[in-house]
Amino acid sequence: MISSVWLWVGFALFILAMVALDLGVFHRRSHAVRFKEALGWTATWVTLALLFGVGVWQFAGQEMALEFYTAWLIEYSLSVDNLFVFALIFSYFAVPPAWQRKVLFWGILGALIMRLVIIGAGVALIIRFSWLLYLVGVFLIFTGIRMAFRRIEQIRPERNPIVRWFRNRVPMTREYHEDHFVVRRGGRWLTTPLLVVLVCVETTDLLFATDSIPAIFAVTLNPFILYSSNVFAILGLRSLYFVLAGAINLFDYLKPGLGLVLAFVGVKMLLAHTAWRIATLPALLIVAMVIVVSIAASLFSSHRKRGSRFPG
Repeated sequence: MISSVWLWVGFALFILAMVALDLGVFHRRSHAVRFKEALGWTATWVTLALLFGVGVWQFAGQEMALEFYTAWLIEYSLSVDNLFVFALIFSYFAVPPAWQRKVLFWGILGALIMRLVIIGAGVALIIRFSWLLYLVGVFLIFTGIRMAFRRIEQIRPERNPIVRWFRNRVPMTREYHEDHFVVRRGGRWLTTPLLVVLVCVETTDLLFATDSIPAIFAVTLNPFILYSSNVFAILGLRSLYFVLAGAINLFDYLKPGLGLVLAFVGVKMLLAHTAWRIATLPALLIVAMVIVVSIAASLFSSHRKRGSRFPG
């Protein structure tokens, strides 16, 4: 079932239908996404992911479904780290809220294509060179420790070499033209600064993929489970951004929690072929517990700070 060509075709058609519904029906006009709207779409994508896992359980068995849920939860939680950087990018380029949705939409579509290529190449390499799993495990532990202690995210789009090349080589207008990436002026086509923002978002996501995708290789090497979990996590990312946009600074302990998740996944990968192998269900429960505790600790800390600031 999981290796069926028709399954891939059906899944691709489903995703295209959802994307067309999103872009062509619900979001035909640019507007500032409100909290309730974003929360509704976030709940929709989470529900679809959970139902998809039920379908995998029904047709491919419990173990495969647990692998999907674990990979999806890891990818979804690590993708939250992207949101912090996206917020900084939008702030740096002063992108109005009404146009951020379009940038995220096309950025996410590009991310889906890039991740399909990365997953395909990664699975092929690991199957051919199994010792790469141990290198990836060490890399994830190192990355997790670094993330846990990296409190302040530094993002300087002007130092991005692709963005600098783009600005120097591509004719561009000085100002935004609503939500257009290109405009026609004086008989020729010009790009707008919004396209630079999209390039910055795409390159940033590519860098983040080097952390998140190796992490789910510790869960499974099934290409369909790997990619489908990525798709549901990434497609739910845009609406989640608008849910958290006004409260991103409240999650002080989320980044250390995500670092702990990465380090744990790295350890799981190193123990995969030993007597201390960590099964999928315990891994899923541990990842979920770390994320929940991190969010709860962040909200509690934020509440205490507000309380101490306004004691009366």
